[in-house]
Amino acid sequence: MKILTLNVNSIRAHIESFIDVLRKGEYDTILVQELKVETANFPYNILDSFGYNIKVFGQKSWNGVAIFSKYSIEDTIYGLPNYSDNNSRFIECVIDGRIRIINVYMPNGDCVESPKFQYKLEWMNAFTKYISQYVNSEEAVIIGGDYNVSITDKDIWNPKNYIGSSISAPQARDIMNQWLDSGWIDTWRHLHPNDIDYTWYGYRGNDTVGKKQGLRLDYFLCNKTAIKMVKNCEIDLSPRIADKPTDHCGLSLEI
Repeated sequence: MKILTLNVNSIRAHIESFIDVLRKGEYDTILVQELKVETANFPYNILDSFGYNIKVFGQKSWNGVAIFSKYSIEDTIYGLPNYSDNNSRFIECVIDGRIRIINVYMPNGDCVESPKFQYKLEWMNAFTKYISQYVNSEEAVIIGGDYNVSITDKDIWNPKNYIGSSISAPQARDIMNQWLDSGWIDTWRHLHPNDIDYTWYGYRGNDTVGKKQGLRLDYFLCNKTAIKMVKNCEIDLSPRIADKPTDHCGLSLEI
């Protein structure tokens, strides 16, 4: 099974490049973040003809997550169960009756002085408690999505530019490191221990992709059962360099 996580930065604004992903049919399961559309207005009529089952947890103008899969999608949970939130950032399900998938679009938080940063930390702390039940599970559990954190300076093209940003804030990094310390595995880094590469490239600036001026914000975390199934994990640049691209690359996981 090949799994892709991709922040589309508006499914309607970038629908053509997303359709290209679906049309190629390379990925069996696709985790999508930042839909920026309500569930009722999701473009099912355009996207449901490519052979995928679809589950959507949308929100008007902001956030929103979805899961596409050629396999069955069962036991779907919409919203982080232990946290009251008006924002659509979490969807969980079981794929093909054998892989539990959690798709997350974690809060950005702006800068550390912003009230939004406290919301980011609250959300991440609630997430910490929730996923603790799965880290040592015999069930294979994979958490994919846009985490809005570059976990080390190695994951930022110019760390000095992000001093004071929530992206590199020590408090957010500490929470992510708690996950790794408890047993979750940052799969791309596990397989590419010395590589420097990024999953996000901003629109501002001249050829940020070519100049490698990016951030690593997108992750697959695997529990101890799931990591035994992993064949590879690679950054898929194609959504970022497509016509009318999103600002994120895809991140692929093969199991």
